[in-house]
Amino acid sequence: MSKIESLDDFVEVHGILLAASGLPPKLYPRLFQKLASDTLDGGAYFQIEDGRRRKLLLTSESMPKDSDVFLVDHAWTFRLPDAYNQLQKIPGLAERMASLMGVDTDVEENAGEEEEVAENDEELSVDQIIENEISYAADRGDDSLRWLELEGLGLVDDSLVSLQLPSKFQDLVALSLIGNKIESADAVIQEVMKFKNLKALWLNDNPVLQKSERCMADEILQAFPSLEIYNSCFTANYGVWALGFCGDIFGKDNPGCVQQDQPLCNVTSLDLSNRSIHSLVNKAFSVHEMPLLSELNIRGNPLNQNSAGELLEVLKLFPSLSSLEVDIPGPLGNDAVEILEFLPNLSLLNGVDTAKIIENGKHVVDSMLQPRIPEPNPEDNLVDRVLGAMWLYVMNYRLADEEKLDETSLWYVMDELGSALRHSDEPNFKVAPFLFMPTGKLESAVSYSVMWPIKNIQKGDECNRDFLSGIGEDKQRSARLTAWFQTPEKYFIHEFEKYQQKLQPKAVESLPSNPSVSRSIRHSDGSPLLVYTDLPQVEEFLTRPEFVLTNEPKDADIIWTSMQVDEEVKKVVGLTDDQYINQFPFEACLVMKHHLAETIQMGYGSPKWLQPTYNLETQLSQFIGDYCVRKRDQMNNLWILKPWNMARTIDTSITDNLSAIIRMMETGPKICQKYIEHPALFKGKKFDLRYVVLVRSIDPLEIYLTEIFWVRLSNNPYSLEKHSFFEYETHFTVMNYGGRKLNHKPTGEFLREFEQEHNVIWMDIHEKVKQMIRAVFVAAALAHPEMQSPKARAIYGVDVMLDSSFEPKILEVTYCPDCMRACKYDMETIDGKGIVKGRDFFNYVFGCLFLDETAHMTPL
Repeated sequence: MSKIESLDDFVEVHGILLAASGLPPKLYPRLFQKLASDTLDGGAYFQIEDGRRRKLLLTSESMPKDSDVFLVDHAWTFRLPDAYNQLQKIPGLAERMASLMGVDTDVEENAGEEEEVAENDEELSVDQIIENEISYAADRGDDSLRWLELEGLGLVDDSLVSLQLPSKFQDLVALSLIGNKIESADAVIQEVMKFKNLKALWLNDNPVLQKSERCMADEILQAFPSLEIYNSCFTANYGVWALGFCGDIFGKDNPGCVQQDQPLCNVTSLDLSNRSIHSLVNKAFSVHEMPLLSELNIRGNPLNQNSAGELLEVLKLFPSLSSLEVDIPGPLGNDAVEILEFLPNLSLLNGVDTAKIIENGKHVVDSMLQPRIPEPNPEDNLVDRVLGAMWLYVMNYRLADEEKLDETSLWYVMDELGSALRHSDEPNFKVAPFLFMPTGKLESAVSYSVMWPIKNIQKGDECNRDFLSGIGEDKQRSARLTAWFQTPEKYFIHEFEKYQQKLQPKAVESLPSNPSVSRSIRHSDGSPLLVYTDLPQVEEFLTRPEFVLTNEPKDADIIWTSMQVDEEVKKVVGLTDDQYINQFPFEACLVMKHHLAETIQMGYGSPKWLQPTYNLETQLSQFIGDYCVRKRDQMNNLWILKPWNMARTIDTSITDNLSAIIRMMETGPKICQKYIEHPALFKGKKFDLRYVVLVRSIDPLEIYLTEIFWVRLSNNPYSLEKHSFFEYETHFTVMNYGGRKLNHKPTGEFLREFEQEHNVIWMDIHEKVKQMIRAVFVAAALAHPEMQSPKARAIYGVDVMLDSSFEPKILEVTYCPDCMRACKYDMETIDGKGIVKGRDFFNYVFGCLFLDETAHMTPL
């Protein structure tokens, strides 16, 4: 096909993409028309409104649901390892992205500019302000001044005393001295003590609070049992007046009258947020005083003198209460659904329809989430700012053809119009990536996003999309919104602390090192064992006469394969239960990274040889809590993300950006593991160690360690400089793929040079490694006894890293490991007393597993 000419051809070629996008079929003709003519006409229908976070508005009179489709260009498309280099080298790219993401201004917008001070020749003196306040009160018919605001006037201690406010205004109910220069607690106490009817005192933003806030507060509050508000916070003696102030009943125009009967009776909305309230069990906070209360905000208060049950009982008494704002987790508990079960009359909880909360099973609910604004370091250049901010904008897709799926995803940023679409849980537009192939071939593909209205919208309406379209609470939607919004840290820290309790060190049952029960499987007539394998290394190097290769799996005594053999495969190939297979049932508990961590944690809790590890598919909330605690405590927050079941460091990333970590979940299931930021180095370079473990039996546990291992070295000197995390050859050690330079270091040379460089004895380190490896398999045997199979014998690669204290850390366990180096090079044994010929490696492996031999093997 030279070029797609008809709608039918377009749909035939792009059928899967069209279905995946969710675009209504009635819009296919319109989409084809715009793609064929490269029509990007969004500017005629929409307008971008500038601001710290841009938004997109509809400018046409109206747009019915599913009435049109629009093409959105991709301003930047990249693979993650290439992002830094592209921003540096492609002219204008960093500037455009910085402008689009709103990080093109100086970090300090007004840096270097002198603060402008308005000149006002007629600025009023303190005495003039007081006179004006007296006149204002008199005009309202008050016989005395009861509310006085002297804010930001530069009052110092002497001037405060000289004003003699108590003698002039004995009936003062509220006094605000915010933003002055008062320093002496004695001066404040001396004057304030003279008031008799004071209900509120504001001293915010005065130096005196930094010097002696606690002592002064105690003395003032003891002397004034009637004071209800102190420095914007409710005192323990708050009552009708403080509640009336927050309910807009009392204020400058109505300072309040104690004789007034039920002054709060008409209050329907009450904002008590961030008032340091410790208890709601208060005579004034009652349905008797506020019978019409329907909207209540109690966010940001400790309320630590009441239990959750007591608070819910108090709130339940208000029959009209329909809208509640409260921290979740917080004083009412940790679960929104449980709160609603106790307060069934609520229609809104934190601004969200309660019916939807119950329907979706949301546990943490907040419609007031503030957007996560990038916080660039003052030292960051433009490229660094873009790298930090891009996770709020990027989207991704993965290329595929008839033969295979691309191993890594492509990330992209939509153009200015598409990037102005903000998030909504109830969006009016849907957006999806789309590859247009004009010739019907992937090599001709041009990438766009398509957007179309999924609701009826009117002129001036904001256009928005769901950043997590199709992702519900069953896939941790609320936690994943943390990538874009400031979600409640307290909730995540609470989840992390609960998780930590479960990981307390455990008393692990000790497995005895029993004598071997597995025996040689030689034929009694002396005939060789038939081996079927699809591994070239085994085909080439298994040369012992006791083993003969066969091309027929069903004839083999031993199946040695790189593919997973399940019951279906056995049936199709014709395998029987009498054949030996080089894999154990349920070995996924070791060889899949998330299961490996779970297996170790089930057995040992959180041993020092396992870095903190989270399965992001199920433990995102716990991870975010850990991240928040580390940030709060100013600890290192560098993490490595690894796919569950990919080798060769494919789709593996290192970052300290929380948004990045959460967004990278989109490219496939991953674990997030604390990065070993200070590893042991060899001549300044990072390295890890590949050990080979042979397993004859799980119950009893029979495992052997080959007497050789090999070291894998990175090519570049190790660095924690942030740009180095884009350099594969600085932080990763697998170099035998992708055309990279492989620096093989003979094991014996490495050991001698490492001992000399670090003044250590390698055999001491090796003993720790052996103990750790045995512990890993003990955990598997205890947690998963179903692994045992009398017809399973297997080889596993165990990857180990040393930290800067030379303590071993488990990285991963690999099924059917690549043993190219073991076969290619003759290697000195760990104790330095022998040589294992590369050509004999698999001869020794098969001898140990199937002939009950132990040459060059150490039982663990």
